Amino acid sequence: MRIRTLTGAVAAVLVLSGPVAGGQAEAVRPAATAAPPGDTRVLTYDAGRAGEFASAVDRGAAVWNDSVDAVELRPAASGEPADIRVVAVDGWPRTVLGGLGSGTVYFGREAVADGHSTVRIAAHELGHVLGLPDRKPGPCSELMSGASAGPSCASARPNAAERAEVEEKFERAPAGLSMGPM
Repeated sequence: MRIRTLTGAVAAVLVLSGPVAGGQAEAVRPAATAAPPGDTRVLTYDAGRAGEFASAVDRGAAVWNDSVDAVELRPAASGEPADIRVVAVDGWPRTVLGGLGSGTVYFGREAVADGHSTVRIAAHELGHVLGLPDRKPGPCSELMSGASAGPSCASARPNAAERAEVEEKFERAPAGLSMGPM
């Protein structure tokens, strides 16, 4: 998805160099209509408090970036607020949503201690932020089956139905939807 990243960077430069009034750039608020087909929503995540799971979070985000086109997960720049925060905790993994595209992922050490794949945990919890519910019990082939697939399941890839659901949610979401930093 490097082309999408480059396209996003070029778009950001164009937006930042956009309309100027009185020597200062004016913010342009998008209309609350559906995003044009093919537009990619960029969500940022902060894994600064993910501890030993930071690289698993990066890999889980990469799984989603390789799987869908309507949304892209990027690490937040240092000091910038993020749409998604990831925090390592001693309990079980869980996600507290702030709306479609935002929330806090609690990356639980207990599931890792029980043998569950860290990348699968990261991709599963990020799936919640992308609008997917738990689907338990379920087979290993369903990412959102989570821990019910058992600790031997290391598949971190969303299946076709899960990918399609995320694509549909983000393509249908209003362009003015607040998916900004928390």
